Amino acid sequence: MPEVKDHELVVVGGGAAGLTAGIYAVRYGLDLVLLAAGAPGGQTATATTIENFPGFPEGISGAELIMRLTQQAQNTGVSFDSAEVQQIVPDQGRWRLLTDVREYMTTAVILTVGASPRRLKIPGERDLFGRGVSYCATCDGFFYRGQTVAVIGGGNSAVEEALYLSDIAEKVYVIHRRDELRAEKVVADRALRKPNIQFIWDTVPTEIRGEDAVTSVALHNKKTEEDSEVAVDGVFVAVGYEPNTGFLGDLIELRDGFIVTDQRMRTSQPGIFAAGDVRDTPLRQVATAVGDAAIAADSAYRYVAERR
Repeated sequence: MPEVKDHELVVVGGGAAGLTAGIYAVRYGLDLVLLAAGAPGGQTATATTIENFPGFPEGISGAELIMRLTQQAQNTGVSFDSAEVQQIVPDQGRWRLLTDVREYMTTAVILTVGASPRRLKIPGERDLFGRGVSYCATCDGFFYRGQTVAVIGGGNSAVEEALYLSDIAEKVYVIHRRDELRAEKVVADRALRKPNIQFIWDTVPTEIRGEDAVTSVALHNKKTEEDSEVAVDGVFVAVGYEPNTGFLGDLIELRDGFIVTDQRMRTSQPGIFAAGDVRDTPLRQVATAVGDAAIAADSAYRYVAERR
């Protein structure tokens, strides 16, 4: 029989939302454990600079913000376990979490599992991953000092990646399927002023080419229907995120893979709550993630307290 740990609350996910939920839940006096498949961080940890999180007028790196949140959670008394949840099943009015190392029984669950970078699903992307294809400029950008790279996308993440790379690479192409950026104006304007960032509008990549490493990207202009190719040493994909909800199956209501909640962060299953980027929400930012998490922790506390 696998080892079983019993708690009032299990928080699944170690990003900004999960850490915040843990901090609030401990302050409510809940017996809880926070499960993270690896080190705490999530997508926040990969952000070069976060300029719109309140309280940091000069901005703060995602890694540093997560480090501070983790330290605060530890100081508050949040208990951490390294485990990857593979399934959640009902068990006599409570929830049983099956993981890669043990099982957990709990009265309430807060899901803060976030989302992963969306793939382009074009030839060469998978084969050349780690050999020129990347989803994280802060992780891999230093490999391309003085070289030429392409960033795919036009939202905040893509433009911030391009700005970061523009201080490392000699040339940065931003390839966007539309004729204007979706990024916030202050970020977009900064990129448009950068002399070594070149925008390729109305264009989608059709193939990433290279044998042992990336050498070029094949492109298709959606307006002119013309095909072209641009030589690059690296390709950074930033076209959004896919929710990490595959392990949930049909347990709770999803919309396009994201978890549907009410304003109290309650899902379609009693005792299961969700917060952060995994939730069906109009805005995915650190500020909204921690706000969601505070509400989710309060809702979980009320749910558990009624059943004590």
